[in-house]
Amino acid sequence: MPKKTLSAMAWLCIFIVAFVGHPVWPQKPPKRKTPAELTVPACCEEAKELKAQIANLSSLLSELSQKQERDWVSVVMQVMELESSSKRMESRLTAAESKFSEMNNQIDIMQLQAAQTVTQTSAGRCCLSWRVLSRALSLLQVFCDMETSGGGWTIIQRRKSGLVSFYRDWKQYKQGFGSIRGDFWLGNEHIHRLSRRPTRLRVEMEDWEGTKRHAEYSRFALGNELNSYRLFLGNYSGSVGNDALSYHNNTAFSTKDKDNDNCLDKCAQLRKGGYWYNCCTDSNLNGVYYLLGEHNKHLDGITWYGWHGSSYSLKRVEMKIRPEDFRP
Repeated sequence: MPKKTLSAMAWLCIFIVAFVGHPVWPQKPPKRKTPAELTVPACCEEAKELKAQIANLSSLLSELSQKQERDWVSVVMQVMELESSSKRMESRLTAAESKFSEMNNQIDIMQLQAAQTVTQTSAGRCCLSWRVLSRALSLLQVFCDMETSGGGWTIIQRRKSGLVSFYRDWKQYKQGFGSIRGDFWLGNEHIHRLSRRPTRLRVEMEDWEGTKRHAEYSRFALGNELNSYRLFLGNYSGSVGNDALSYHNNTAFSTKDKDNDNCLDKCAQLRKGGYWYNCCTDSNLNGVYYLLGEHNKHLDGITWYGWHGSSYSLKRVEMKIRPEDFRP
């Protein structure tokens, strides 16, 4: 009995010691919060702030875009207004230039009409001064024919002696050369100004046998230098038979240094003159003057294909003009 009691006491002491060493039963340890779980509320706040900033930026960009569009529309409208204003000014300027040109033409015509009073010489020919440059009020001395077909003709070209070369450059043909009492070219610029009113052209020719022929053209005009002194002719009449000048109608003037013809060849250099070369000629009134004996051998002579052909150089030629409304 005492042994059993001691044994029970021993087990009781062991149990008490074990219980004291571990006062509570083992429990599952509490779950610790991770750093991510601890910062979730802070991240949400930052996200909300970022969203707000993005919304603000989007609003600003939208406002800037709208303002830029309004500015572009305003700029486009201003440009269109400026273009419209510029066109109106150009239209007014064109109208003013047209009126100014018309006034100049009227002044020139009045001056040309006033210059019709001339003094006839015993030979029926005279010299007079025509006012052809209205702004400069410069005078041009010309030679007149007051006998042929009622008179009133102004000579613009003459070939009769061969003492003056007609193989000249553009500037010389523009200004004119020679002597008005001998062989000469009046000058493209002067002929252009004299023909700005309705004008008639007469071409008189004589061969080496003494036979004379003529050709006349209504509505003769010469364009300005910008138009290369282009030739314009109306209807033909005359005694020469075949018309050899209409082939050159609506053709620009060419010289050895300014090729305006309608041909691959340089006609002015081939035909040795200044003329309204087409491709190249049916006439060449400003060609080389060949004397009797040499007059029927060359293609660059003073030719009228409708009369003596391409290799016969004429003895004498005169080109003259007068107003269409001239009355003897």
